Amino acid sequence: MIKLFTIGFTKKSARKFFTLLKSNRVKHLVDTRVNNTSQLSGFAKGDDLAFFSKEVANIHYNHQLDFAPTKELLSNYRKGQITWEKYEEEYLNLLDIRKVKTKVEIEKLNENCLLCSEHTAEKCHRRLLAEYFQEVNPNVEIIHLT
Repeated sequence: MIKLFTIGFTKKSARKFFTLLKSNRVKHLVDTRVNNTSQLSGFAKGDDLAFFSKEVANIHYNHQLDFAPTKELLSNYRKGQITWEKYEEEYLNLLDIRKVKTKVEIEKLNENCLLCSEHTAEKCHRRLLAEYFQEVNPNVEIIHLT
């Protein structure tokens, strides 16, 4: 079984965030945000997150733009210009356009954690991405860290 975790950093302290990652033995933190310089949480800025992940939890960090929605798509959803259902459809089409299924070796996602800012995975592209990988390989077990 391939364990694929997801996590959002919003509403989490650094202590809780890194404890969740360490206690679940995450090996790689994959940032799926289009903008990883967000000020939403001080420890979650790209360069800082790469440093803290390695120093605090011995976790490798990678910012993967192929997994991120476009700024326009995200903006349209946040402004209420498109529904969640339309966002899902457009995001999944974007993954196909980017040929994510052929670029990623699903087996290498074991003990990886998909990161975004949303507190829960319910209406977040990291859940859609994890399910996309699970569709490619049914041996993917998705675990949302909250």
